[in-house]
Amino acid sequence: MQIGVSSYSYSQSPLDIFEVIKEAKAMGFDVIEFAGFPHLPAGETALSFAPSVRAACDEAGINVANYTIWADFLNGSNGNLEVEIERVKDEVRVAQILGAPAMRHDSAWGWPKTKTGARGFDDALPILIKGCRAITEFGAELGIKTMVENHGFFCQDSDRVEKLVNGVNHPNFGLLLDMGNFLVVDEDPAKAVGRLMPYTFHVHAKDFHVKSGNEPSPGQGWFMSRSGNYLRGAVLGHGNVPILQVLRVMKNANYAGVLSIEFEGMEDPLRAIPIGLENLKRYMDMV
Repeated sequence: MQIGVSSYSYSQSPLDIFEVIKEAKAMGFDVIEFAGFPHLPAGETALSFAPSVRAACDEAGINVANYTIWADFLNGSNGNLEVEIERVKDEVRVAQILGAPAMRHDSAWGWPKTKTGARGFDDALPILIKGCRAITEFGAELGIKTMVENHGFFCQDSDRVEKLVNGVNHPNFGLLLDMGNFLVVDEDPAKAVGRLMPYTFHVHAKDFHVKSGNEPSPGQGWFMSRSGNYLRGAVLGHGNVPILQVLRVMKNANYAGVLSIEFEGMEDPLRAIPIGLENLKRYMDMV
């Protein structure tokens, strides 16, 4: 299993993307993944900027494992599905330039109020299937596996993700499984991971602190789960995600892909990420 890190983990650090690449290599990560390019230089697009990122990774000696981007087949591109599909296809081209074997895109985002008139997940599912299948068929032509992630509230529960993957029904399409994100919809992470491992291409190692919604608000830095519990991103190993149990589930499923740290806590990333990496390696030795 390769251990990676998402560039998103450094979003609260002063490092630019080229410094993040060097830092990831220096810390000993096997691979890196990019959560888009949030601060593009003036006049650049993701397509024009990608060759520079690829060259920096080659120079540092670290491979790109995945490219992740925002998408919404319900409301994106002003609700025009075909336009949104074409936009996301350009992002697949970016993944190819980066040399990434996989790309994660969203299927939908936020609560189920959509420009399509669909009110619930099952109503929207045929549209999501159409969008995801179009992207994965295009990705297959370029040698890029495509994935959705369990996040964004609307397509986050394990049963919803499973319905989507089975509905697309394509060998090139699967799941980026985030072990922490199930807590955002108040689902047991270990149980959800066990359910979804057969569909999983890539895994995010993430941790959250959790407080009951029956307690007073903890204040700044916390957000609410779907049922009103309080969550805050944590240093890996410091929170409430049952990481060791999840790793055992992954081992029992013979998962041999990338396990990538995604940190989104309040701590300094340059301090938090090394601690998380140390903990993750220790936990992996225990299973």
